[in-house]
Amino acid sequence: MNQYPAWKYLIIAAAVACGLFFALPNIYGDDPALQVSARAGGVVDANTEAAVKSAFLDADLEYKELGIEGERLIIRFHNTEQQLRANRVVREALGRGYSVAQNIVPATPGWLRGTEPMYLGLDLRGGVHLLLEVDMEAAVTKAEDRYVEDFRAELRGGRVRYASVKRREQGGVEIHFRERGEFDRGRRLLEERFLGERFVAPSIILSEHGGGNDIFLVANLSEQEIREVKTFAVAQNLTTLRNRVNELGVAEPSISRQGEDRIVVQLPGVQDSARMREILSATATLEFRMVTEAGPGAEQARQRGRIPADSLLFERRNGEPVLMKRRVILTGDYITDASSGFDQQSASPAVFITLDGKGAKRMSEATKELVGQVMGVLFIENKVETQIIDGEKVKQRTEIREVINTATIQERLSKRFQITGLDSPREARDLALLLRAGALAVPIEIVEERTVGPSMGRDNIAQGFRSVVAGFVLVLVFMALYYRAFGMVANVALLLNLVMIVAVLSMLQATLTLPGIAGIVLTVGMAVDANVLIFERIREELAIGNTPQASISAGYNKAFVTIADANITTLIAALVLFIFGTGPIRGFAITLSIGIVTSMFTAIMGTRAAVNLMFGRRRLQRLMI
Repeated sequence: MNQYPAWKYLIIAAAVACGLFFALPNIYGDDPALQVSARAGGVVDANTEAAVKSAFLDADLEYKELGIEGERLIIRFHNTEQQLRANRVVREALGRGYSVAQNIVPATPGWLRGTEPMYLGLDLRGGVHLLLEVDMEAAVTKAEDRYVEDFRAELRGGRVRYASVKRREQGGVEIHFRERGEFDRGRRLLEERFLGERFVAPSIILSEHGGGNDIFLVANLSEQEIREVKTFAVAQNLTTLRNRVNELGVAEPSISRQGEDRIVVQLPGVQDSARMREILSATATLEFRMVTEAGPGAEQARQRGRIPADSLLFERRNGEPVLMKRRVILTGDYITDASSGFDQQSASPAVFITLDGKGAKRMSEATKELVGQVMGVLFIENKVETQIIDGEKVKQRTEIREVINTATIQERLSKRFQITGLDSPREARDLALLLRAGALAVPIEIVEERTVGPSMGRDNIAQGFRSVVAGFVLVLVFMALYYRAFGMVANVALLLNLVMIVAVLSMLQATLTLPGIAGIVLTVGMAVDANVLIFERIREELAIGNTPQASISAGYNKAFVTIADANITTLIAALVLFIFGTGPIRGFAITLSIGIVTSMFTAIMGTRAAVNLMFGRRRLQRLMI
């Protein structure tokens, strides 16, 4: 009556063994470490490893372990003092071609390296804390550049003759006229288009300068327009950063605005902080242009300084010049999806691009007459760095423009195509991620970066651990005293339940926070509650005169429906919390959901298997329960 078939015992044993295996890495702790990654065009190889070892030898610096893992060099240390000393040594030894970041990496032994411990949130272990500053000047400049194009289009459409339209260095847009009549026509046209009755508040303020044959109409952005431009820039950057973090798969990130022009990003449990920094601050986008001349022809044009009026001179990463048309066929704004892979013919890294409907139409119309000609892909990245010059902070803005690919158009292009010419699979993955998440509205600068410890100190970890242990021990004592042998079975199942919760969190690489610990404590109580229902039902069956074996069978079978109903309703509530909650609430919901599922397994199947093994083949006159 109370016997499982052999296959059920095997399933339970396999599940327990699997849980123990995946939970085991959590007992080894972490090592302070340095993570060395190559910047664009670089590579981490045996030469990099040898250079670091040589630098450590010269500096008489000890380390625990050093080796290449994937595309990074990981250096483990015994303590944080060694880590801090090594940071400076490695930076000086490798130079600007490599990024060096301080990290905390799992101290899992080699035979367990295929597994990872669960992540701990910022309130327990820490993670990456970044304070980003949005370049507001660039936002205003970008808005003025848009007005330059809009003014040109309106004046041409209205057949108004003008000498030039350009953005002034001191701010605003300047339109140069040589005739008073054209000036008056142009001003009336722009006032009608941009200051008409349909506008509640003026976006620009027009003023006249000069006279005679050199009359200037100056358009300055209004205060309200400047505020709206800055607000939009921060809001769009917030959206883009959230998209990028989601693409990276970071659990429970916190991305919020701070003040007028700053954004705080907290990434709990992050291992690769160097890559996070590069991905979040990158402003990369693409431009597709036709190639005028490449190779020797472009080199001659550069040396002679004779660039065709309809072309611009760019360079590949190796310095080779490329002449490309001024007219941009398509920009990265029309890209809806991008994925990395390898070109089937050359086996080189590639990014597969998917355009939206409007972009596909533009690409199709632009390339239908250009089959057989060469098109290039221009990679554009803007960077902002603050430097101290003469005791004052000065923002240095740089724009990197590199031709990453040129190819002959074999057929009319449309919605989907690929680009190659990338240096490594990692660069292809990063570029695909940036294109999927979208470009930043304006550049951002990392003004503060740190790997943070617990937000409330080590007391959070200690108190959380003590709460779990206290609740666990009290339950163990109560169950052992009140239900005797059956109570000890429930205690073993409860211990296995905790192990399996940790194992599932480790397998899912979920982030454990303080609210998550609360979910585990609640799960401990719920797991015991299931066994209490079963054991009380067995007592009831014994009280009405059933045999011990029949009472055990009836206790488990009749209590199952009640236990299932209670756990399913709680699981539904936990899922609702996860779907609609944010941050700590989701952390609580995750551990609660996992705990409900594992407790159903251990409290019902696990204890039933143990009871069957202990009492199933015995002729019992009475039960110690």
